[in-house]
Amino acid sequence: MWDQVALDRIETATNPERTAEIGALVMQPGLAHLCLVKGQMTILKARVEVNIPRKRAGASANAKAHNKFFDACYQAISRHIDFGVIKVLLVAGPGFVADDFVAYVVNHATRHDDRSVLENRSKMLVAKASSGHKRAVEEVLSDPKVLSQLNDVHAAAEMRVLDDFFAMLRNDASRAFYGYGHVAMATENAAVDKLLITDALFRAADPRERRKYVDLVEGVRESRGEVHLFSSLHVSGEQLGQITGVAAILRFPLPDLEDMAVDDSSDDEDGTAESKLQSAEDMLGADTAGGLYDPDAEEAAAARRAADDDAVAREMRDNLQL
Repeated sequence: MWDQVALDRIETATNPERTAEIGALVMQPGLAHLCLVKGQMTILKARVEVNIPRKRAGASANAKAHNKFFDACYQAISRHIDFGVIKVLLVAGPGFVADDFVAYVVNHATRHDDRSVLENRSKMLVAKASSGHKRAVEEVLSDPKVLSQLNDVHAAAEMRVLDDFFAMLRNDASRAFYGYGHVAMATENAAVDKLLITDALFRAADPRERRKYVDLVEGVRESRGEVHLFSSLHVSGEQLGQITGVAAILRFPLPDLEDMAVDDSSDDEDGTAESKLQSAEDMLGADTAGGLYDPDAEEAAAARRAADDDAVAREMRDNLQL
């Protein structure tokens, strides 16, 4: 029987629209295409086309048509872009059309108090494209500057949650716990606001071990908590894995939980706020104790993984030759 975590991961893999983390709006005056990007797939969500007359002195038809075009693009974003899922919305076009549109979006959202747009303004990245046709999406995504910005956004999204945990651990240790025992007890009290957990825990050889983490995730969701699944291949997942692979930020303090003994071999802190923080920093190591994103560390980790892959490939070729 499939557990809910496994079903969610299958849904994530098979439904790209639900998990596409990049939105792209490529536009030129009068023509725009709104797409979702997931892996190698570009999914067209909306095509906007508005006839824009030539600009003539003393005529207002051109400005009105531009506003109509921008409004249609705005409505397409409102209908098809879920800012709770995507991490970045690329807005690209020739000249200053993308800049003008983003300015229009901010002005329109401010006048109509559209909080979903205003609170996610930082997710909009302006880029250059040669046209507003769908094929321009590939052109934008191949731009090294855009790729660099996208990498920063992806890393920041995962690291932000981990940094929030470490900040809470320093400032209010009765609302931050790590290790299965303490997190499970907090879940029983419906106290978990954010659960941080690595995907490596769901690949344990013992099915009973996997089951207890599945139950933990389901318990947090039942109490309307957020579940953040970290990839063990990302530097943030590696850091979380070094402090047992599971942690939680609580809705309200549970000071008594700090003093409770739990049957969890990975929890060796004595319960005090200072020892919890020291234990976490000891496991992370001095260089990463702050939980901050280190691009050099991530690059080194990626290089190690690539070297391991090359070694495996060479070994396979040698075995085939034998």
